[in-house]
Amino acid sequence: MKKTILRTALAAAALSLGASAALADITIGISLPLTGPASGLGIPMGNAIKLWPKTIAGEKLNVIVLDDATDPTKGTTNAKRFVTEDKVDIIMGSAATPVVIPMAGVAFEAETPQFMFSPGVLPAGKDLWSFRLPQGNAVMSFAIIEHMKKLGIKTVGFLGYTDAYGESWLRDFQDQSSHLNGPKIVATERFARSDTSVTAQALKLVSANPDAMLVVASGSGAAMPEMALVERGYKGKIYQTHAAATRDLMRVGGKAVEGTYVVSGPAVIAEQLPANHPSKAVAQKFVDQYEAAYGKGNRNQFAGHAYDAVLVLEKVVPMALKKAKPGTKEFRAAIRDAMEQMGRMVVSHGVLTYTKDNHWGFTTETGVILKVVNGDWKVE
Repeated sequence: MKKTILRTALAAAALSLGASAALADITIGISLPLTGPASGLGIPMGNAIKLWPKTIAGEKLNVIVLDDATDPTKGTTNAKRFVTEDKVDIIMGSAATPVVIPMAGVAFEAETPQFMFSPGVLPAGKDLWSFRLPQGNAVMSFAIIEHMKKLGIKTVGFLGYTDAYGESWLRDFQDQSSHLNGPKIVATERFARSDTSVTAQALKLVSANPDAMLVVASGSGAAMPEMALVERGYKGKIYQTHAAATRDLMRVGGKAVEGTYVVSGPAVIAEQLPANHPSKAVAQKFVDQYEAAYGKGNRNQFAGHAYDAVLVLEKVVPMALKKAKPGTKEFRAAIRDAMEQMGRMVVSHGVLTYTKDNHWGFTTETGVILKVVNGDWKVE
């Protein structure tokens, strides 16, 4: 299994995996799709993690990053290794929904806090130890539906992944639209993350001729289905989810994705946020730091989630240290409790308000609608 091991800000730092961390060290195990279909999400997250501080609240961070290759089995193996061999205090990942869900099962059984880097839906009670850093699909559906209503859109075609991400988006969009008296989905087609063509699905959807299309895919993989719709002559509006809020969409899609609407957190368009937006200053700090390291224009929705993860750590670690030392089950429980009790917190992607009964965090005010204009983002 291909693996990448990082120690905080040093991209290639050596880390002795067999050695036990000192009692005061905080050990974090992160599983990311650095290869495979969701690598467009995992790679920028890994880049952001390289910029993390070396210490938090005076305690050294030991950060272990493994590649899950967008494979649920590998993600589960990584999570099990984190809790059994590395004795981590916190699990993070994955950025791929089909991977993050089984990882949550490991976190639950091991009673270890998990920062989910994908909005995975878990059975009631099974997210006791898991907290989502990305916005939930229902929250982002709200933003899309409200925008569709403004444009007078009444009917929608759905073209999405066959996996948990696609199905949860379909369910949440339909539920929110019914509640908000929004547009109705009149045609539904699905495809696998590994598919290289959706010609048959595109033909069926174009034939249905809805007012708009909702494409549910991620990273560079979000461009292919949209290109198929355009190539088959679709002339209506096209919307993409927050998993497509990366420049890979424009890099791969080119002119075919001009005019596309993409729902996103505020992190990727800091300069365009109004002065009174709560995340403006934090989002700008993220953009400045990330682009200083990786070049202008390389900001990324998922890199923003990794940036927010360390902001959350800086809030909850001091709270947990008052109760226990790292490397203990008491510290892991204290991190979970601190997450639920930390109150309102502004991050680059909006405002988090985790509670005991809400491990999603973000409110319906979070989603920002972007439009692809001349190969760049423009806030609607």
